[in-house]
Amino acid sequence: MGIFRTKSIEDSIRDTEEPDHRLRRNLNALDLTVFGVGVIVGTGIFVLTGRVARDLAGPAVALSFVVAAVVCTLAALCYAEFASTIPVAGSAYTFSFATIGEFPAWIIGWDLMLEMALGAAVVAVGWSGYFTSLLSTAGVHLPDTIAGDNPIVNLPAVAIVLILTVVLVLGIKLSSRVNLVVVTIKVAVVLLVIFAGLFFIEAANYTPFIPPARSTPEVEGLTAPLIQVLFGITPVAYGVLGIFSAAAIVFFAYIGFDVVATAAEETRNPQRDLPRGIIGSLVICTILYVGVSLVVVGMEPYSRLSEAAPLADAFRAVGQPWIAGLISIGAIAGLTTVVMILMLGQSRILFAMSRDGLLPKGLAQVHPTFGTPARTTVIIGAATAVLAGLIPLSALAELVNIGTLFAFVVVSIGIVVLRRTRPDLPRAFRTPLVPVLPALSVLACLYLMLNLPVETWLRFVVWMIIGVAIFFLYGHRHSRAARDRP
Repeated sequence: MGIFRTKSIEDSIRDTEEPDHRLRRNLNALDLTVFGVGVIVGTGIFVLTGRVARDLAGPAVALSFVVAAVVCTLAALCYAEFASTIPVAGSAYTFSFATIGEFPAWIIGWDLMLEMALGAAVVAVGWSGYFTSLLSTAGVHLPDTIAGDNPIVNLPAVAIVLILTVVLVLGIKLSSRVNLVVVTIKVAVVLLVIFAGLFFIEAANYTPFIPPARSTPEVEGLTAPLIQVLFGITPVAYGVLGIFSAAAIVFFAYIGFDVVATAAEETRNPQRDLPRGIIGSLVICTILYVGVSLVVVGMEPYSRLSEAAPLADAFRAVGQPWIAGLISIGAIAGLTTVVMILMLGQSRILFAMSRDGLLPKGLAQVHPTFGTPARTTVIIGAATAVLAGLIPLSALAELVNIGTLFAFVVVSIGIVVLRRTRPDLPRAFRTPLVPVLPALSVLACLYLMLNLPVETWLRFVVWMIIGVAIFFLYGHRHSRAARDRP
């Protein structure tokens, strides 16, 4: 069928050499690792730790981070093989086009907008909250109409998105340098939390390390997890099952490592550097997450951890408000890089889709001076600014999660398909234990997807229906693959 035609890997790589669509190769393994750390270390480590420890896992929340890291590693190993074998912008979209076909590739590209564009807007709103709070501490109070919980227009969120859009347009190397500076700040703050917190740990707070299991309050209707509706499995807090329930939430603290793959076309030695960047950033962040979670639950009883700012509040509780202030600065730095790199990833996916003709090809023009996909970057920046400034996004945030997990499932399947269809293809990095490891990745991601609310699934289905309509009304008719293979 025409909608399942694939684009050969050779054609994908050949496209990267077209003068009007050639991105500059300026990134190395360190740049990619820093990009990965920059997008992963954000809201999760500064917010999720307290909530899941208090409500689901207790002190064993560190084990939840390990479980989530294992699930991410399964998908990361699949991404590493694809990214090093097909070093082309577009990440899961490009991988799907090479293995499963045009229509699935479009679906994945459309799906990734949930993770990156919407995710960037959600995080920008969070950045605005931290920034406004820090200004208030310094005696500067912004009007409620432009900041706060329910502003008419969230100007700080709009401002940070527009500033980062300019940085992204000016060049990938400038973006990587800005990211390096900001990532250094926030990693330093995280290390401060770990080492300073060691002096305030009370051993009694670790007992019991895995609290006795109990059922969570009943959840009904559209807010119930899909696994409860389908199989009658009620979520459990604490105990061993509580560790896995918490893992389904803290998994989303790792979202973003796949963005590293979107920079494949701008990497000097993608065969060597992409696997290092993807896996290296995941390992670094896992160590930081486990360290922070162990320290925080040791400083304060897990039942008293705050939801909004568990790290800062833990230090306030032990009489160290100055460290709490530094943590707020680290949170602002952390969210800044998350917004920037999510926008970078989305602009590259939009660039790849436009170059293939599934979106207007004029969007795939590279800026003659800066060597960046300036048009798609500006479009993503403008859309993100509007979303962050005008639309309350809390109800839509879980769409980011389901979009990411769906992409992980498709990439894991694609590895098995490509091994069968192109066994001769040179592979600088090979995912181990194929097809067992990709199958485990698919099952783990599907399990986490089933733990999302029914309403999230309904919104996801509506978003996909809109995407299918756009594909058949425009993308399928204008596709380069359709013109090249009548």
